[in-house]
Amino acid sequence: MINAVGREIPEEILQQTGKQPFMGSHHFDGYEYKKDGPVTKCVINSNGSKLVDSIHDVLVKCGIKDGMTLGFHHHFRDGDYVVNMVMEEIHKMGIKDITICASSLGKAHDKLVEMIEDGTIVEIQSSGVRGKIGQAISEGKLKGLAIMRSHGGRVRAIESGEVRIDIAFIGAPTCDDYGNCRGIGGKSDCGVLSYSMVDADYADKVVAVTDCLVPFPNFPAHISMTKVDYVVVVDEIGNPDKIATGAAKPTSDMRKLMMADYCTQFVVNAPYFKDGFSYQTGVGGASIASTISLAKIMKERNIRMRFGVGGLTKPMCDLLENGQVDALLDTQDFDLNAVESVIHPKHFRISAGEYADPFNKGAVVNKLDYVILAALEVDVHFNCNVVVGSDGVITGAQGGHPDTAAGAKCTIVISPLLQGRIPAVCTDVTTVTTPGESVDVVITDYGIAINPLRQDLIEAMKDVDLPFKTIEELRDIAYSIVGEPERVQFEDKVVGIIESRDGTIMDVVRKIKTFEFAGE
Repeated sequence: MINAVGREIPEEILQQTGKQPFMGSHHFDGYEYKKDGPVTKCVINSNGSKLVDSIHDVLVKCGIKDGMTLGFHHHFRDGDYVVNMVMEEIHKMGIKDITICASSLGKAHDKLVEMIEDGTIVEIQSSGVRGKIGQAISEGKLKGLAIMRSHGGRVRAIESGEVRIDIAFIGAPTCDDYGNCRGIGGKSDCGVLSYSMVDADYADKVVAVTDCLVPFPNFPAHISMTKVDYVVVVDEIGNPDKIATGAAKPTSDMRKLMMADYCTQFVVNAPYFKDGFSYQTGVGGASIASTISLAKIMKERNIRMRFGVGGLTKPMCDLLENGQVDALLDTQDFDLNAVESVIHPKHFRISAGEYADPFNKGAVVNKLDYVILAALEVDVHFNCNVVVGSDGVITGAQGGHPDTAAGAKCTIVISPLLQGRIPAVCTDVTTVTTPGESVDVVITDYGIAINPLRQDLIEAMKDVDLPFKTIEELRDIAYSIVGEPERVQFEDKVVGIIESRDGTIMDVVRKIKTFEFAGE
């Protein structure tokens, strides 16, 4: 069946998953449903502590068995230790057929590949995967499907009952013996615990894993004792120094600085740049540089930002320190400066549901004026791909990309025209993760394309001195430099699905085709 972005979704996948093909970003507006609820074990007679001696013992208390679904969060990013320590113990116990439902998985979790290969893990549900896990899935080693969801889509899936988490593990930088968790105050601070809040609300069993036990009450709690069944103390839950990825820092690359300048000039000339505007940006070098230059213009024109939101970095936190933004709404901290900023009285933590869930009564993304995003590929229909590399291997994550693109008044995607020798602007992306109807502007180092659907923005920019081109012209420039690339060869087998934030299927990911070469 052909969906709303023109992708063929195999009938057998629709039957296997019980899902519908994507029908447009606003198809479910006004939809009503009844939220799911967790199994809750009442605690009336208590010895005053929920401490359990080890990961092994807590798994036994939680009734670990074959076929369960386990929840994890990724606030430690490449510094996370919790997923591996839990899964290694499960592996030792001989438990099989586990589904991992994580907010994201990365290179820190490469050890899971051996558990995929031996059947310990049979399904993965995540915003995305990087490293060896993505390679393993793309090669067809995962027994079941990999389901890629946006941050808002994950909350929707859990709240609606589509996904039932049997046991959720929350890496808590500080925790008391009764389960009050905070993302700060310990030796392994990650700032906020936003992604795990839905796990705490809806999982049947909730385990806090901490390396810093503090006296009761650990208030104000980021996750309350009323949601937590057990507490386990371990040596280390993560390495905060690895929270910041290589991209999460200012850039000196002249190409990225040029794109940042284009972005800033577009923002300040768009109709939404006025006192009280709202803004979110990503962690790429060009995005960070754009935030820094935007702050200078805000100061010159005496324009204040009402709120900034999303995954936060030092430049966004600097706006708060300098009195240029009224509030920061935080779902994830991308560097240690952002982690430290959490103590500011106007730096507010919000849940992933408050941030981006399309199936609640209104998320913050719907109040955004601007969002600045990145992409691996953009096609002439303005569809974006942020999950599958040009070689067909899963190598990225949706994150809040589709959520913010759907909600913001002006969605800007920054991408160099060429990623190495591969055109980033092309006729058709390898895999659609964010539909073109949600993308308004594409900024490259060779020019800027405005979506023809946004005639208001085209009109607003008619006298602005920026290198505007059509998206087709940008594609043609890319092809003239490196040629039109051959399409990636895939087998028929579907190894994963890209879910729209509303739970319909945006696209499928197929097993990459491997070629055997005969010897001479």
